[in-house]
Amino acid sequence: MRTLLRIAYWPLAITILAVILVSLDYTLSQAVLIGLIFCPCALALEFWMPKARKPMEKFFLSLAVMTSVILLIVILHFGVWTSLTKDGVYQSQKDISPMLINPAFLGLILTTLSIGDYFWAKWISKRFKAKGRTITFFSERKSITLPLADIAYIESNDTEVRIVSLSGESYRNRTGIGQWENLLGEDFLRIHRSYLVNVNSTSLISPDLVSAAGRELPVSRKYKETVHFEFEHRGPVC
Repeated sequence: MRTLLRIAYWPLAITILAVILVSLDYTLSQAVLIGLIFCPCALALEFWMPKARKPMEKFFLSLAVMTSVILLIVILHFGVWTSLTKDGVYQSQKDISPMLINPAFLGLILTTLSIGDYFWAKWISKRFKAKGRTITFFSERKSITLPLADIAYIESNDTEVRIVSLSGESYRNRTGIGQWENLLGEDFLRIHRSYLVNVNSTSLISPDLVSAAGRELPVSRKYKETVHFEFEHRGPVC
């Protein structure tokens, strides 16, 4: 259900965008094709922007995405929507609307799509809390099953990790922290190469520290911007 709801955002976004493009004198089919161009570009912006730590990195990332959109729009107009005239000259079946090469308009569309998808994912995550989900793993040759909501954080210690529960219980396991990050999903956030925390039971107490299960954990420079963005755009810890 979560996956279906997450996917549902993009058909809805394309439909709304297509309505806007129809008002620019495009046919519905043309408007939908142009809308499809924006989807991968908006996803790329959403994925890479938090990882760009320096202002120049953000600028060049935005420039690259914007250039990709314009290039794809030009290809669509002059490569796909073309017809051969009697004189043997290819002409565009549709002139490019000035709005579609306007950086301000393109930036607004891309930003709106990216932010919309981000908050849609956050709403889905809150709507379908991890309370009913469990995970099973081995600790000291014993099979352990825990609700995801009961896990406070994961700590990596060289060849093994520690799974720490909200009650303070600790379990040892040899699965790498990167694999745990993939297994646990969106309710868990990487804050350091050695720490993965449950965002629903963690609070940011300073630019460099979070509190989880009564312990203060460091936020590394690599993950700082992503961590701050996450905690600024969600509600307080229950």
